[in-house]
Formats: sequence, structure tokens, C-alpha cells
Amino acid sequence: MNYNLESRTSRFGEIVIDFCKSIKPGLISDPIVRQLVRSSTSVGANYMEANQASSRRDFSNKIRICQKEANETKHWLKMVSVINDDYKNTCLYLYKEAHELTLIFAAISRSLNKKFNIKN
Repeated sequence: MNYNLESRTSRFGEIVIDFCKSIKPGLISDPIVRQLVRSSTSVGANYMEANQASSRRDFSNKIRICQKEANETKHWLKMVSVINDDYKNTCLYLYKEAHELTLIFAAISRSLNKKFNIKN
């Protein structure tokens, strides 16, 4: 597993994009796929923004957004798995990664809040 969080979050978005390319377009799948791509790629984008934060509070807020976007991605993966049974295994794999990212960002957020007494 890759422990460089910037690379890991970028790679996560790339894998989700590649997966979404395989999903058959349709009235139901199109909006779900758009949301999935937006939330999954937002994790890495917000993490990169966090690394350029102007303050501890800004960093903490961006980390919290990363956590929320990773968590939202789990929801959209569940919805994709409903579209077609063939997607279930890939969705489960991606769900596990999104869940791990959610836990990582939650731990970072808790640590920052405790260390710097930051209230979100």
C-alpha cells in the first residue's frame, strides 16, 4: 500500500475515473457517475490544497473536506453497485479504499483539533 497520502489520494481518483469509463452510460448511471467522479477526485485536490494552507485552521478545514469527500464517495459507490451486479466487486474494493481514506483524514482532524485546540 502506498503511504504517501498525496500520491494515494491522486491514484484513488485516477482509479475511480478509469472505473467510471467502464460504466455503461444511461439515464440513471450518468448523474451517479458524475457525482462519483467529483467526490473521489476532490479528495486529492483538497489534500493538495491542505498542503498549501495559509494557516492551521485552513489546513484543518481542508482535511475535514477531504474526509467528507471520501465519505461521500462511499455513498456513490454504493449507488453504482446497485446499477449493475457486475460492478459490485470493483465498488467494494474502491469502497474499502475510500473508507480507509475517511479514517485517515478523521484521525488527522482529531489530532489537529487536540494539538492546536481547533474547533470546526
